[in-house]
Amino acid sequence: MGNNTKKGLLTILIGLVIWFIPIPAGVKPAAWHLLAIFVATIIGFILHPLPIGAIALTSVGLTGFLGVVKPADILSGYGNTTIWLIVSAFIFAQGFIKTGLGKRIAYIIMKSIGDSSLKLAYAMAISDLIVAPATPSNTARAGGIMFPIVRSLSSAFGSEPGPTSRKLGAYLLKSEFQCNCITSSMFITSVAPNSLAVALAAQAGVDISWGAWALACILPGVICLAICPYAIYKMYPPELKDTPEAPDIARKELADMGSMSRNEKIVFGVFILALALWATSSLTKLNSTMIALVCVGIMLIGHAVEWDDIIKEKGAWDTLVWMGSLMALATALNKLGLIKWGANLVASSLTGVYWMTSLGVLLAVFMWSHYAFASLTAHVSAMYAAFLAVAIGAGAPPFLAAMSLGCLIGLMGGITHYATGPAPIYFGAGFVPQGTWWKLGFIMSIVNFFIFIFIGGAWWKVLGLW
Repeated sequence: MGNNTKKGLLTILIGLVIWFIPIPAGVKPAAWHLLAIFVATIIGFILHPLPIGAIALTSVGLTGFLGVVKPADILSGYGNTTIWLIVSAFIFAQGFIKTGLGKRIAYIIMKSIGDSSLKLAYAMAISDLIVAPATPSNTARAGGIMFPIVRSLSSAFGSEPGPTSRKLGAYLLKSEFQCNCITSSMFITSVAPNSLAVALAAQAGVDISWGAWALACILPGVICLAICPYAIYKMYPPELKDTPEAPDIARKELADMGSMSRNEKIVFGVFILALALWATSSLTKLNSTMIALVCVGIMLIGHAVEWDDIIKEKGAWDTLVWMGSLMALATALNKLGLIKWGANLVASSLTGVYWMTSLGVLLAVFMWSHYAFASLTAHVSAMYAAFLAVAIGAGAPPFLAAMSLGCLIGLMGGITHYATGPAPIYFGAGFVPQGTWWKLGFIMSIVNFFIFIFIGGAWWKVLGLW
Protein backbone atom coordinates (compact mmCIF):
# COMPACT_ATOMS: atom_id res chain seq x y z
CA MET A 1 0.00 0.00 0.00
CA GLY A 2 1.47 3.33 -1.07
CA ASN A 3 2.15 6.17 1.33
CA ASN A 4 -0.46 8.44 -0.28
CA THR A 5 -3.05 5.68 -0.06
CA LYS A 6 -2.39 5.33 3.67
CA LYS A 7 -2.73 9.08 4.12
CA GLY A 8 -5.97 9.06 2.14
CA LEU A 9 -7.43 6.21 4.20
CA LEU A 10 -6.47 7.96 7.44
CA THR A 11 -8.17 11.15 6.22
CA ILE A 12 -11.36 9.25 5.39
CA LEU A 13 -11.25 7.34 8.68
CA ILE A 14 -11.04 10.55 10.73
CA GLY A 15 -14.01 11.96 8.84
CA LEU A 16 -16.05 8.79 9.39
CA VAL A 17 -15.24 8.69 13.10
CA ILE A 18 -16.50 12.24 13.57
CA TRP A 19 -19.55 11.58 11.39
CA PHE A 20 -20.71 8.59 13.46
CA ILE A 21 -19.84 9.59 17.02
CA PRO A 22 -22.77 10.87 19.14
CA ILE A 23 -23.77 14.40 18.21
CA PRO A 24 -23.32 16.85 21.11
CA ALA A 25 -26.35 18.56 22.56
CA GLY A 26 -27.20 21.83 20.86
CA VAL A 27 -25.67 20.85 17.51
CA LYS A 28 -27.75 20.17 14.40
CA PRO A 29 -27.06 16.82 12.68
CA ALA A 30 -26.28 18.60 9.39
CA ALA A 31 -23.79 20.85 11.17
CA TRP A 32 -22.04 17.87 12.76
CA HIS A 33 -21.85 15.94 9.50
CA LEU A 34 -20.49 19.03 7.77
CA LEU A 35 -17.88 19.31 10.53
CA ALA A 36 -16.80 15.74 9.77
CA ILE A 37 -16.29 16.63 6.11
CA PHE A 38 -14.56 19.90 7.02
CA VAL A 39 -12.13 18.28 9.47
CA ALA A 40 -11.34 15.52 6.98
CA THR A 41 -10.67 18.21 4.38
CA ILE A 42 -8.20 19.99 6.67
CA ILE A 43 -6.50 16.70 7.58
CA GLY A 44 -6.20 16.04 3.85
CA PHE A 45 -4.62 19.46 3.38
CA ILE A 46 -2.05 18.60 6.05
CA LEU A 47 -1.28 15.04 4.91
CA HIS A 48 -1.50 15.72 1.15
CA PRO A 49 -2.71 12.34 -0.15
CA LEU A 50 -3.89 14.40 -3.15
CA PRO A 51 -3.34 18.01 -4.24
CA ILE A 52 -5.35 20.37 -2.04
CA GLY A 53 -7.52 21.46 -4.96
CA ALA A 54 -8.54 17.85 -5.60
CA ILE A 55 -9.31 17.33 -1.91
CA ALA A 56 -11.36 20.52 -1.71
CA LEU A 57 -13.36 19.76 -4.86
CA THR A 58 -14.09 16.22 -3.65
CA SER A 59 -15.28 17.59 -0.30
CA VAL A 60 -17.66 20.01 -2.01
CA GLY A 61 -19.03 17.21 -4.17
CA LEU A 62 -19.59 14.92 -1.18
CA THR A 63 -21.28 17.67 0.81
CA GLY A 64 -23.85 18.25 -1.91
CA PHE A 65 -24.15 14.57 -2.88
CA LEU A 66 -24.90 13.50 0.70
CA GLY A 67 -27.47 16.27 1.11
CA VAL A 68 -25.64 17.93 3.99
CA VAL A 69 -25.88 21.31 2.22
CA LYS A 70 -27.88 22.27 -0.85
CA PRO A 71 -25.80 22.11 -4.08
CA ALA A 72 -26.36 25.79 -4.90
CA ASP A 73 -25.18 26.83 -1.43
CA ILE A 74 -22.08 24.64 -1.44
CA LEU A 75 -21.05 26.04 -4.84
CA SER A 76 -21.57 29.65 -3.77
CA GLY A 77 -18.01 30.00 -2.50
CA TYR A 78 -16.65 30.25 -6.05
CA GLY A 79 -18.40 33.59 -6.45
CA ASN A 80 -16.62 35.19 -3.48
CA THR A 81 -15.12 38.53 -4.56
CA THR A 82 -12.05 38.18 -2.34
CA ILE A 83 -11.09 34.96 -4.11
CA TRP A 84 -11.28 36.69 -7.49
CA LEU A 85 -9.05 39.45 -6.13
CA ILE A 86 -6.43 36.78 -5.48
CA VAL A 87 -6.88 35.29 -8.96
CA SER A 88 -6.27 38.75 -10.38
CA ALA A 89 -3.17 39.23 -8.26
CA PHE A 90 -1.75 35.92 -9.52
CA ILE A 91 -2.06 37.38 -13.01
CA PHE A 92 -0.22 40.49 -11.84
CA ALA A 93 2.56 38.21 -10.63
CA GLN A 94 2.63 36.60 -14.06
CA GLY A 95 3.22 40.04 -15.54
CA PHE A 96 6.10 40.76 -13.15
CA ILE A 97 7.79 37.46 -13.90
CA LYS A 98 7.10 37.22 -17.63
CA THR A 99 8.21 40.76 -18.48
CA GLY A 100 11.23 40.66 -16.15
CA LEU A 101 10.02 43.71 -14.21
CA GLY A 102 10.46 41.95 -10.86
CA LYS A 103 14.12 41.18 -11.58
CA ARG A 104 14.73 44.68 -12.91
CA ILE A 105 13.44 46.22 -9.68
CA ALA A 106 15.71 43.96 -7.61
CA TYR A 107 18.79 44.72 -9.71
CA ILE A 108 18.14 48.47 -9.64
CA ILE A 109 18.01 48.42 -5.86
CA MET A 110 21.05 46.14 -5.67
CA LYS A 111 22.99 48.52 -7.89
CA SER A 112 22.21 51.38 -5.54
CA ILE A 113 22.84 49.81 -2.11
CA GLY A 114 24.58 46.50 -2.72
CA ASP A 115 28.21 47.12 -1.75
CA SER A 116 28.11 45.04 1.43
CA SER A 117 26.46 41.76 2.41
CA LEU A 118 24.19 43.59 4.88
CA LYS A 119 23.14 46.11 2.24
CA LEU A 120 22.54 43.28 -0.22
CA ALA A 121 20.14 41.71 2.30
CA TYR A 122 18.31 45.01 2.65
CA ALA A 123 18.22 45.35 -1.14
CA MET A 124 16.50 41.97 -1.38
CA ALA A 125 14.08 42.93 1.41
CA ILE A 126 13.13 46.20 -0.29
CA SER A 127 12.67 44.41 -3.62
CA ASP A 128 10.41 41.84 -1.97
CA LEU A 129 8.38 44.62 -0.32
CA ILE A 130 7.85 46.47 -3.61
CA VAL A 131 6.63 43.38 -5.43
CA ALA A 132 4.62 41.93 -2.50
CA PRO A 133 1.28 43.76 -3.04
CA ALA A 134 0.91 42.21 -6.49
CA THR A 135 2.06 38.65 -5.74
CA PRO A 136 -0.44 36.67 -3.65
CA SER A 137 1.79 33.64 -3.93
CA ASN A 138 4.76 34.04 -1.62
CA THR A 139 6.18 31.03 -3.43
CA ALA A 140 6.03 32.85 -6.77
CA ARG A 141 7.56 35.98 -5.24
CA ALA A 142 10.26 34.34 -3.15
CA GLY A 143 10.89 31.37 -5.41
CA GLY A 144 10.18 32.74 -8.89
CA ILE A 145 11.59 36.25 -8.54
CA MET A 146 13.90 36.56 -5.53
CA PHE A 147 15.48 33.10 -5.20
CA PRO A 148 17.21 33.06 -8.62
CA ILE A 149 18.75 36.45 -7.85
CA VAL A 150 19.92 35.50 -4.35
CA ARG A 151 21.24 32.16 -5.56
CA SER A 152 23.11 33.78 -8.46
CA LEU A 153 24.64 36.37 -6.16
CA SER A 154 25.91 33.63 -3.86
CA SER A 155 27.57 31.84 -6.75
CA ALA A 156 29.05 35.07 -8.07
CA PHE A 157 30.92 35.49 -4.78
CA GLY A 158 32.06 31.86 -4.62
CA SER A 159 29.56 30.77 -2.00
CA GLU A 160 28.06 27.33 -2.61
CA PRO A 161 26.48 24.64 -0.41
CA GLY A 162 29.13 23.03 1.75
CA PRO A 163 32.38 24.55 3.01
CA THR A 164 31.75 27.95 1.38
CA SER A 165 28.08 28.27 2.34
CA ARG A 166 28.78 30.71 5.19
CA LYS A 167 30.79 33.00 2.92
CA LEU A 168 27.60 34.76 1.77
CA GLY A 169 24.87 32.42 0.54
CA ALA A 170 23.64 31.08 3.88
CA TYR A 171 23.12 34.58 5.24
CA LEU A 172 21.46 36.00 2.12
CA LEU A 173 19.09 33.07 1.67
CA LYS A 174 18.01 33.00 5.31
CA SER A 175 17.58 36.77 5.48
CA GLU A 176 15.52 36.99 2.29
CA PHE A 177 13.33 34.07 3.34
CA GLN A 178 12.54 35.65 6.71
CA CYS A 179 11.88 39.02 5.07
CA ASN A 180 9.51 37.33 2.64
CA CYS A 181 7.50 36.05 5.60
CA ILE A 182 7.24 39.62 6.90
CA THR A 183 6.10 41.07 3.56
CA SER A 184 3.59 38.22 3.35
CA SER A 185 1.89 39.69 6.41
CA MET A 186 1.76 43.27 5.16
CA PHE A 187 -0.88 43.12 2.42
CA ILE A 188 -4.04 41.13 1.79
CA THR A 189 -2.67 40.32 -1.65
CA SER A 190 0.85 39.29 -0.58
CA VAL A 191 -0.11 35.69 0.27
CA ALA A 192 -3.33 33.88 -0.56
CA PRO A 193 -4.45 32.82 2.96
CA ASN A 194 -4.65 36.49 3.99
CA SER A 195 -7.66 36.83 1.71
CA LEU A 196 -9.19 33.73 3.21
CA ALA A 197 -8.80 35.32 6.65
CA VAL A 198 -10.46 38.53 5.42
CA ALA A 199 -13.38 36.55 4.03
CA LEU A 200 -13.73 34.58 7.30
CA ALA A 201 -13.52 37.82 9.30
CA ALA A 202 -16.34 39.27 7.19
CA GLN A 203 -18.51 36.33 8.22
CA ALA A 204 -17.89 37.37 11.83
CA GLY A 205 -18.96 40.93 11.02
CA VAL A 206 -15.47 42.42 10.66
CA ASP A 207 -14.77 44.14 7.34
CA ILE A 208 -11.08 44.66 6.50
CA SER A 209 -10.39 46.52 3.27
CA TRP A 210 -7.15 46.27 1.30
CA GLY A 211 -6.21 49.78 2.39
CA ALA A 212 -7.03 49.17 6.06
CA TRP A 213 -4.85 46.02 6.16
CA ALA A 214 -1.96 47.79 4.41
CA LEU A 215 -2.20 50.83 6.70
CA ALA A 216 -2.42 48.65 9.79
CA CYS A 217 0.65 46.59 8.87
CA ILE A 218 2.90 49.20 7.29
CA LEU A 219 4.46 50.43 10.55
CA PRO A 220 5.09 47.08 12.28
CA GLY A 221 6.06 45.55 8.94
CA VAL A 222 8.65 48.19 8.14
CA ILE A 223 10.08 47.93 11.66
CA CYS A 224 10.41 44.15 11.29
CA LEU A 225 12.04 44.55 7.87
CA ALA A 226 14.47 47.06 9.34
CA ILE A 227 15.42 44.63 12.11
CA CYS A 228 15.42 41.27 10.31
CA PRO A 229 18.52 41.46 8.03
CA TYR A 230 20.58 43.07 10.80
CA ALA A 231 19.44 40.57 13.45
CA ILE A 232 20.32 37.60 11.24
CA TYR A 233 23.59 39.35 10.32
CA LYS A 234 24.49 39.37 14.03
CA MET A 235 23.24 35.86 14.84
CA TYR A 236 24.44 34.17 11.62
CA PRO A 237 27.05 36.48 10.10
CA PRO A 238 28.47 35.94 6.62
CA GLU A 239 32.22 35.56 6.29
CA LEU A 240 32.20 38.07 3.44
CA LYS A 241 31.19 41.46 4.83
CA ASP A 242 31.95 43.72 1.87
CA THR A 243 30.64 43.03 -1.65
CA PRO A 244 31.93 45.89 -3.82
CA GLU A 245 31.39 43.77 -6.95
CA ALA A 246 27.62 43.50 -6.41
CA PRO A 247 26.70 46.86 -7.98
CA ASP A 248 28.80 45.91 -11.01
CA ILE A 249 27.01 42.56 -11.28
CA ALA A 250 23.67 44.38 -11.12
CA ARG A 251 24.80 46.89 -13.77
CA LYS A 252 25.82 44.03 -16.06
CA GLU A 253 22.49 42.25 -15.60
CA LEU A 254 20.60 45.49 -16.23
CA ALA A 255 22.72 46.18 -19.32
CA ASP A 256 21.93 42.69 -20.60
CA MET A 257 18.22 43.36 -19.99
CA GLY A 258 18.38 46.65 -21.87
CA SER A 259 15.91 49.48 -21.43
CA MET A 260 12.43 48.84 -20.06
CA SER A 261 10.35 47.05 -22.63
CA ARG A 262 6.90 48.23 -23.63
CA ASN A 263 5.34 45.36 -21.69
CA GLU A 264 7.32 46.17 -18.56
CA LYS A 265 6.07 49.75 -18.73
CA ILE A 266 2.49 48.56 -19.06
CA VAL A 267 2.77 46.23 -16.07
CA PHE A 268 4.48 48.93 -14.01
CA GLY A 269 1.83 51.52 -14.90
CA VAL A 270 -1.03 49.14 -14.17
CA PHE A 271 0.61 48.15 -10.87
CA ILE A 272 0.82 51.80 -9.75
CA LEU A 273 -2.76 52.39 -10.88
CA ALA A 274 -4.00 49.36 -8.92
CA LEU A 275 -2.14 50.40 -5.76
CA ALA A 276 -3.53 53.93 -5.99
CA LEU A 277 -7.09 52.73 -6.50
CA TRP A 278 -6.85 50.08 -3.76
CA ALA A 279 -5.39 52.57 -1.29
CA THR A 280 -8.21 55.06 -1.94
CA SER A 281 -11.07 52.57 -2.24
CA SER A 282 -12.50 53.63 1.13
CA LEU A 283 -13.00 57.11 -0.36
CA THR A 284 -13.98 56.18 -3.92
CA LYS A 285 -16.13 53.23 -2.85
CA LEU A 286 -14.69 51.22 -5.73
CA ASN A 287 -14.64 47.48 -5.15
CA SER A 288 -11.09 46.12 -4.81
CA THR A 289 -11.82 43.05 -6.90
CA MET A 290 -13.35 45.08 -9.71
CA ILE A 291 -10.28 47.36 -9.67
CA ALA A 292 -8.06 44.31 -10.04
CA LEU A 293 -10.12 42.81 -12.88
CA VAL A 294 -10.11 46.10 -14.80
CA CYS A 295 -6.32 46.32 -14.38
CA VAL A 296 -5.97 42.76 -15.64
CA GLY A 297 -8.07 43.78 -18.62
CA ILE A 298 -5.69 46.67 -19.35
CA MET A 299 -2.72 44.28 -19.32
CA LEU A 300 -4.58 41.96 -21.70
CA ILE A 301 -5.51 44.81 -24.05
CA GLY A 302 -1.89 45.98 -24.04
CA HIS A 303 -0.66 42.38 -24.55
CA ALA A 304 1.64 42.63 -21.52
CA VAL A 305 0.10 39.29 -20.65
CA GLU A 306 -1.81 37.06 -23.02
CA TRP A 307 -4.95 35.04 -22.44
CA ASP A 308 -2.90 31.87 -22.83
CA ASP A 309 -0.70 33.07 -19.95
CA ILE A 310 -3.79 33.38 -17.77
CA ILE A 311 -5.10 29.97 -18.78
CA LYS A 312 -1.73 28.43 -17.89
CA GLU A 313 -1.52 30.20 -14.52
CA LYS A 314 -2.20 27.06 -12.49
CA GLY A 315 -1.74 28.78 -9.15
CA ALA A 316 -4.66 31.13 -9.80
CA TRP A 317 -7.15 28.44 -10.75
CA ASP A 318 -5.92 26.04 -8.08
CA THR A 319 -6.48 28.81 -5.50
CA LEU A 320 -9.94 29.50 -6.90
CA VAL A 321 -10.92 25.86 -6.45
CA TRP A 322 -9.58 25.18 -2.96
CA MET A 323 -10.36 28.59 -1.49
CA GLY A 324 -13.84 28.65 -3.02
CA SER A 325 -14.49 25.21 -1.58
CA LEU A 326 -13.27 26.19 1.87
CA MET A 327 -15.28 29.40 1.83
CA ALA A 328 -18.42 27.45 1.00
CA LEU A 329 -17.77 24.89 3.75
CA ALA A 330 -16.90 27.58 6.32
CA THR A 331 -19.93 29.66 5.38
CA ALA A 332 -22.20 26.65 5.76
CA LEU A 333 -20.69 25.77 9.15
CA ASN A 334 -21.36 29.31 10.29
CA LYS A 335 -24.95 29.33 9.00
CA LEU A 336 -25.65 26.01 10.69
CA GLY A 337 -24.48 27.48 14.01
CA LEU A 338 -21.48 25.25 14.62
CA ILE A 339 -18.91 28.07 14.81
CA LYS A 340 -21.01 29.90 17.40
CA TRP A 341 -21.51 26.67 19.38
CA GLY A 342 -17.77 25.95 19.41
CA ALA A 343 -16.90 29.53 20.30
CA ASN A 344 -19.35 29.51 23.20
CA LEU A 345 -17.87 26.23 24.42
CA VAL A 346 -14.32 27.60 24.48
CA ALA A 347 -15.42 31.02 25.74
CA SER A 348 -17.09 29.38 28.74
CA SER A 349 -13.68 28.04 29.78
CA LEU A 350 -12.32 31.60 29.67
CA THR A 351 -15.07 33.04 31.83
CA GLY A 352 -13.68 35.68 34.13
CA VAL A 353 -10.40 35.97 32.18
CA TYR A 354 -9.61 39.52 31.00
CA TRP A 355 -10.03 39.79 27.24
CA MET A 356 -6.43 40.92 26.68
CA THR A 357 -5.16 37.80 28.44
CA SER A 358 -7.52 35.60 26.44
CA LEU A 359 -6.50 37.23 23.18
CA GLY A 360 -2.81 36.92 24.03
CA VAL A 361 -3.16 33.20 24.71
CA LEU A 362 -5.12 32.66 21.51
CA LEU A 363 -2.55 34.57 19.45
CA ALA A 364 0.39 32.63 20.92
CA VAL A 365 -1.33 29.29 20.29
CA PHE A 366 -2.29 30.39 16.78
CA MET A 367 1.30 31.40 15.99
CA TRP A 368 3.32 28.51 17.31
CA SER A 369 0.86 25.73 16.63
CA HIS A 370 2.08 26.15 13.06
CA TYR A 371 4.86 23.69 13.89
CA ALA A 372 2.17 21.09 13.23
CA PHE A 373 1.29 22.48 9.80
CA ALA A 374 2.96 22.43 6.40
CA SER A 375 0.49 24.88 4.88
CA LEU A 376 -0.60 28.39 5.83
CA THR A 377 -3.90 27.70 4.11
CA ALA A 378 -4.60 24.59 6.16
CA HIS A 379 -3.77 26.47 9.35
CA VAL A 380 -6.07 29.39 8.56
CA SER A 381 -8.83 27.03 7.47
CA ALA A 382 -8.60 25.02 10.65
CA MET A 383 -8.21 27.71 13.28
CA TYR A 384 -8.83 31.31 12.18
CA ALA A 385 -12.63 31.49 12.30
CA ALA A 386 -12.88 29.57 15.57
CA PHE A 387 -10.15 31.61 17.30
CA LEU A 388 -11.67 34.89 16.07
CA ALA A 389 -15.08 33.90 17.41
CA VAL A 390 -13.60 32.97 20.79
CA ALA A 391 -11.62 36.23 21.00
CA ILE A 392 -14.67 38.35 20.21
CA GLY A 393 -16.75 36.30 22.63
CA ALA A 394 -14.19 37.00 25.35
CA GLY A 395 -14.65 40.74 24.84
CA ALA A 396 -11.79 41.60 22.46
CA PRO A 397 -12.49 44.44 20.00
CA PRO A 398 -13.47 42.69 16.75
CA PHE A 399 -11.02 44.52 14.46
CA LEU A 400 -8.13 44.07 16.90
CA ALA A 401 -8.83 40.33 17.15
CA ALA A 402 -9.27 39.83 13.40
CA MET A 403 -6.21 41.90 12.45
CA SER A 404 -3.99 40.40 15.16
CA LEU A 405 -4.73 36.88 13.97
CA GLY A 406 -4.46 37.94 10.32
CA CYS A 407 -1.04 39.56 10.54
CA LEU A 408 0.42 36.39 12.06
CA ILE A 409 -0.39 34.29 8.99
CA GLY A 410 2.64 35.27 6.93
CA LEU A 411 4.92 35.48 9.96
CA MET A 412 4.30 31.90 11.06
CA GLY A 413 5.71 30.69 7.75
CA GLY A 414 9.23 31.46 8.96
CA ILE A 415 9.47 28.99 11.82
CA THR A 416 10.35 25.74 10.02
CA HIS A 417 11.70 24.48 6.71
CA TYR A 418 8.27 23.15 5.72
CA ALA A 419 5.97 25.87 7.10
CA THR A 420 5.17 27.60 3.78
CA GLY A 421 5.80 27.23 0.05
CA PRO A 422 9.13 29.09 -0.22
CA ALA A 423 10.60 27.31 2.81
CA PRO A 424 11.59 24.05 1.07
CA ILE A 425 12.97 26.06 -1.88
CA TYR A 426 15.34 28.10 0.27
CA PHE A 427 16.15 25.32 2.72
CA GLY A 428 16.56 22.84 -0.12
CA ALA A 429 19.33 24.99 -1.61
CA GLY A 430 21.54 23.33 1.02
CA PHE A 431 23.16 26.40 2.57
CA VAL A 432 21.60 26.37 6.06
CA PRO A 433 21.50 23.32 8.40
CA GLN A 434 18.06 22.35 9.71
CA GLY A 435 18.92 23.07 13.35
CA THR A 436 20.12 26.58 12.48
CA TRP A 437 17.07 27.15 10.28
CA TRP A 438 14.72 26.26 13.14
CA LYS A 439 16.66 28.25 15.76
CA LEU A 440 16.77 31.42 13.69
CA GLY A 441 13.15 30.96 12.64
CA PHE A 442 12.00 30.63 16.25
CA ILE A 443 13.93 33.71 17.39
CA MET A 444 12.63 35.83 14.53
CA SER A 445 9.08 34.59 15.15
CA ILE A 446 9.28 35.93 18.71
CA VAL A 447 10.66 39.29 17.53
CA ASN A 448 8.05 39.64 14.78
CA PHE A 449 5.21 38.50 17.05
CA PHE A 450 5.87 41.15 19.68
CA ILE A 451 6.41 43.93 17.14
CA PHE A 452 3.23 43.21 15.20
CA ILE A 453 1.04 42.58 18.24
CA PHE A 454 2.27 45.26 20.67
CA ILE A 455 3.58 48.03 18.40
CA GLY A 456 1.00 47.11 15.77
CA GLY A 457 -1.82 47.06 18.32
CA ALA A 458 -0.81 50.50 19.60
CA TRP A 459 -0.56 51.79 16.02
CA TRP A 460 -4.05 50.52 15.23
CA LYS A 461 -5.33 52.31 18.34
CA VAL A 462 -3.75 55.58 17.21
CA LEU A 463 -5.39 55.10 13.79
CA GLY A 464 -8.73 54.59 15.49
CA LEU A 465 -9.18 51.11 14.04
CA TRP A 466 -10.30 49.72 17.41
